[in-house]
Order: sequence, then C-alpha cells, then structure tokens
Amino acid sequence: MEVVIKDPVNSVQELEVTIPYSEITEDIEKAYLEERKNIELPGFRKGKVPVSMLKKMFKEAIEYRASEKIANRKFWDAVDENNLKPISTPQLTDIDFVPDEKLFFKVNFEIKPKLDLKDYTNLEIEKPVFKLRQEEVDKEKEHLLKTHIQYNPAEAVDNKDFRITVNLDRTDKDGVSLGNPKSENILIQLNDEKVNKDIVENAIGKNIGESFTFSFTDEHFHGEEKHVEEFHYSAEIIKIEKIELPELTDELVKTVTKNKANNAAELEEQIKDNLTKFYTQQSEEIYLNSLLDKIVKNNDFEAPKGYVEMVHKRFIEMERKNAARYGNKNFDETAVSEYYKPRSLWNAKWQIILENLSEKENIKVDESQLEELARIESEKTGISADKLMNYYKENNRIDALLEEKVMDFLKSNNKPIEIDAEEKSKKDKV
Repeated sequence: MEVVIKDPVNSVQELEVTIPYSEITEDIEKAYLEERKNIELPGFRKGKVPVSMLKKMFKEAIEYRASEKIANRKFWDAVDENNLKPISTPQLTDIDFVPDEKLFFKVNFEIKPKLDLKDYTNLEIEKPVFKLRQEEVDKEKEHLLKTHIQYNPAEAVDNKDFRITVNLDRTDKDGVSLGNPKSENILIQLNDEKVNKDIVENAIGKNIGESFTFSFTDEHFHGEEKHVEEFHYSAEIIKIEKIELPELTDELVKTVTKNKANNAAELEEQIKDNLTKFYTQQSEEIYLNSLLDKIVKNNDFEAPKGYVEMVHKRFIEMERKNAARYGNKNFDETAVSEYYKPRSLWNAKWQIILENLSEKENIKVDESQLEELARIESEKTGISADKLMNYYKENNRIDALLEEKVMDFLKSNNKPIEIDAEEKSKKDKV
C-alpha cells in the first residue's frame, strides 16, 4: 500500500492511497461470499451460486461495491500506521478502482491546526470574592426548617404567614358572578413569592367565611397580534392555617442534618462552611472561565468547520440523553441547537488551543499515570484496577487528566486579582 500525505491546507489534510489488486484479493473474495448470500439464480438455491459464476456474471458490480468498503478500511489502516489524527468525519473525494490492477482513492479530513500560541501566561484576571452574609445563613436555616413546617388552625389572616383554602368564583369588573362553575378547595400559601399580590393584600384581615376580591391581567400573542385579558375573582375563605416554623431543638437539628450537627450552633457553623465552600468554588470557576476566555481571544483563529459541527452534535446529543433520563418529553432540538452554537465554537477553539499548549509546554499524561490513578481509586472503591483502567480508556480519562494538568499549569502561571463580587455587580449594572 502506497500512501501519500499532502501538506494540509486550512487545517484540511489530503491522503492518497494506491493499493495493488494483489493486496486486496482476500477482501474481494470475502465480498463475493457475502454477496452470494443474497443471490438466487435458476438451478441454484439462494446462497449456493458458485463464486466462479458470480465472477463471470457480476464481477464488475460486486467488486466496485466492495472497493468502497475496502477503501474505508484501508484509510483507517493508513491513519494508524502514520499516526494521523482526523478530528471530524473524513470525506472520500475520489476513488479509481481497476479490477485485477489497483485501487486508488483520495480522502480529505480535518486536523487540529498548529498554532503559534502567545499571551497565555502572566495574565492578570479578575477573581470575584463573595462575602458570606448572615441573612443567607438564616435563609438556608429557614429552608431546612421548612421541611418540618407546621400548619395550625386559625380564625383570621393576620399577615402573609398564613395558608388559606378558598372557593373561587369568576366575576365581571363590578364583582357580579359570571355564573361559571366555582373552583373549590383551592389552597393558597400567602408567603409564596409567586402568589398574586392582590390576593395577599386583600386576604389579610379576613376571617373564615368572609370573601375578598382580586384581579390580574393576562397578556399573550396570537401570531403578531397582542391580546390583553382581565380576570376578576371573588374568593370565599373556607379554611385558615397559620404557618409556623418548628422550634430549633437539638433533636430537630439532628433530624434535618442526619446527625451531622448536634445543636443550633453546630448547624449554623455547618451552613457557613457549606456556603463558604460553594462561594469559593464559584469564585474559582468564574476566574478560570475568564482566564480561558482571555487565552482564546489572545490566540483567536478560524476553527475547522467540521470539528465545530462535531462538537455541536455532541452537545445536542448530551442534552437529548439528559432529557430522556429525566423524563422530559418536550425536548426542543431547535432551541438546544441555537443555544449551543456559540458554545460549540468556543469549545472547539479551546480544545485545539489545549492540545497545542500541552505540546508546547511538554505537558503529558502517559499510561503509567492512568495506572497510578486506577490503583488509588481501586483502594478507595474496591473496584479492581483492571476494570477501572478499561473504564478510563473507554471514557477518554487520559484526555481529562491532560486537561487537568494544563489547568494546573495555567493557574500557576497567571495572576488572579481578587475583587469584591458585590461591588463588581453594582458597577456592571451602572
């Protein structure tokens, strides 16, 4: 097999392959045996026609069909032998098969371009620092207590910390019933931020058996035409319950934390610790994203279109699987596709920069490092190191480890400038 590798043009490489017929005779013979399974001729049952007769009657058709399959297989042999790295689907651009003589074909495929990287170290990048506020701690504590909230019977609505059960009657703007069937036993939690403000304001001060009114406006479009409709209701209160958070006893603390805290003081420290870790992680992610975005902008280039499309398809397929996993039957592929277009382009560029950067800085991950990781994980999980190695290889863990090492390099060679996240947010809004 003779292989000619042309110089890449705009990240597109062309491969020319010439194979003497004598090197593919075994593949051709297999093609005849495969085709014979579906051929039936007078005097012969299906699958029993002699190969010699097939060659006499269908040689050209069978061998031409086989030549494309052989070209595809031989292309990947050439890729492996020459350590080539296609990054998108290869395209067969020319094939010339001469029976009993040769098979010649050309394939175009994209490769990751070689970049002259610059300005990826000694950068000063803003890193937001989030300050923990007591009100956030209190809010988180309240959220935990809400899992054990109590609803106690009451006669009147004193404030928004009540739950009411009502019968609703739709009326005109003057409060006259429209005669529609009433909506009965509707439960409304007045301290829910999503509840209509009219309902909250007009229900306060009412007793069981009393009624109040409320209204809201619905705006929607039919095509380009805007429709506005007002709705008016009368609500008869048939039940009132006061919403009360339970007392934060040691026993309740142990229950809501699953014995990770023993009292209110320990619960507060645990909440503060969790929020601090969350904010630290958010700060780090924002810093890293800003750093990578700056590096991509400093080294901008035209990413291979086929590679960008392949990344885009992966994102869509990932979202499709997530939708199926979580039972989302309203998967909107068009919306998902539009959302991921800019992210696919950026991601494709970053992956190409990542590979170029790892080569330039001689950052590598070899199989021995993967084996060491498997050994450590095996001791923690009890899963055999061999099984973990197979899993790592199937899921390209070596690529993930390489990216981690590149990230460590970038974090060590660039400077975060800490800023107050709240102050920055205020400035951005101005």
